[in-house]
Amino acid sequence: MTDVTPITDPQVQELLAAATAWRLLGLLFERPREGWWQDVEALSRVVSDPEIRSAAAEAQLEASEGRYLALLGPGGPVSAREVAYRGMEEPGQIMADIQAFYQAFAFLPEIEEAPDHLAVEAGFLGYLCVKEAYARARGNEEEAGIATKAAVRFRETHLSALAWPVAKRLESTGVRYLSLAAATLARRSGPRPSTERTAKARLCDDCSMECGRE
Repeated sequence: MTDVTPITDPQVQELLAAATAWRLLGLLFERPREGWWQDVEALSRVVSDPEIRSAAAEAQLEASEGRYLALLGPGGPVSAREVAYRGMEEPGQIMADIQAFYQAFAFLPEIEEAPDHLAVEAGFLGYLCVKEAYARARGNEEEAGIATKAAVRFRETHLSALAWPVAKRLESTGVRYLSLAAATLARRSGPRPSTERTAKARLCDDCSMECGRE
C-alpha cells in the first residue's frame, strides 16, 4: 500500500501554491469575459507572490475585453503565441512538440486559445505542479520526478522562448497588468534565451541521433 503524505507537508503545499500562481498568471492572459474578474480576484487572495498580486490588482482596474483584443487579439501588435517568436523554425514541429507534452500528461485545456498561447503554456506548468504534488502526497517519487523534469524541459524549450519577447513588447504598451504579468512569467520561465541557441538545439542535447548539428 502506498504511503500518503499529508497535504500539510511543506513540499506539497509549496507545489500547490506554485500551481495557483501559474494558474493566475495564465488567467491574466486569457480574454476578459463574464466571470473573469471574479476568478482573478479569487485567485489573487491565495497567491503570495507580491508581483502577481499587483498584476491582478491592476487587472481589476484596467482590464477589458476590447483592450485585450486590441493588444493581443488577431492582428494586434503583440502576439501571445510561441510560433510567432521562433524565427525560421517549422511551426508544425513546434506545435507537435507542445502537443506531445500535453498528451503525455493528459492535459486538456478548456480555453479558446491555441496550444502555444501564453495562457495555455502557463496553465500547463500549473497543471504539472498539481501532478507532482499529487505524486509526492502518494509517496510516488518516480512520478514526481517525471513531472519535475517535464516542467523544466517545457519552461526551457517553450515558455522561455515566448515569455521573454512578449514581456519586452508589453513594456511600452501602458497596459500595466499585462506588462507585470509578462515580466513575472519571463522570470519564472528561466534565463533569457540566447539568440544563438534555439529551442531546436536544446532539444538535440538529449538526442543521441546524428542530425547535422555543429
